[in-house]
Amino acid sequence: MQLKSGKKAAAFIVVPLEFFPLDPPAKPFSHPGSMKTPYPDLRHYTTRDYGSRVGVFRILKALEDVGLKATFAVNAAVAERYPPLLKAVEHAGHEIAAHGVSTAHIHHAGLSCQQEEELIDRCRAAFPDAKTWISPARNQSYRTLDLLAKARFEVCLDWEPDQRPLALRTEYGPITSLPLMNELSDYTLLIDRRQQADDWAAQILEAAQFHLDTYADAGAQCFGFTLTPYIVGQPFRVSSLRNLLSGLAGMPELEVVTAAQVNSSFLLPGQA
Repeated sequence: MQLKSGKKAAAFIVVPLEFFPLDPPAKPFSHPGSMKTPYPDLRHYTTRDYGSRVGVFRILKALEDVGLKATFAVNAAVAERYPPLLKAVEHAGHEIAAHGVSTAHIHHAGLSCQQEEELIDRCRAAFPDAKTWISPARNQSYRTLDLLAKARFEVCLDWEPDQRPLALRTEYGPITSLPLMNELSDYTLLIDRRQQADDWAAQILEAAQFHLDTYADAGAQCFGFTLTPYIVGQPFRVSSLRNLLSGLAGMPELEVVTAAQVNSSFLLPGQA
């Protein structure tokens, strides 16, 4: 496959803007970022709230400084509670993706079709123009993709295909899956595996360089990674964040665009 721009690889950045209830339900499971200690878990609640009040604006500034655009995956509850935050993201020219209702509203097979459709409809009402979807905790039922296509979403970031857009068949037409890489997630590497921020940034830059270096054999490829506001928006990680973004921006053969743009940036078979 090739990119319309003629570049060798594409990367997309996802910034999750999530609402974490102070007393989340435990079923079907707790969201990975949800509260950790018995109610009221004010320590973890305020850390996540810090991300939406402070950390995200550090990420916005770092992106602006190097001229990169990202996909901000927003819970409907965040859009309803913090309209000025959504306006700041839109004003900066970033993509708004629908990210479910909240971290307490997990999509799973135990929901009825009507219940799941109501969750998606609430998101569609909050984000009428969104093309991209990512489920809370990236979890789905067997009918989620059909309902997403029915609601006119074009891109889904829940699955992790092999470094190229993958068209998935649904009852309402295709929906494209893009590789948002869990192995490069800041939550996975910095929180679960307790790596240092510089090491996390270096691994993403190494992944980008790998995609460029293998272009001759594999053709154009793409990958995505997350910047979580309450994680990389912390002041002691901002220098690593800036080094990462400036490193990506400094790769002339790498196209850093939004998820929706990645979906339309690859040449289809037979196109010149």
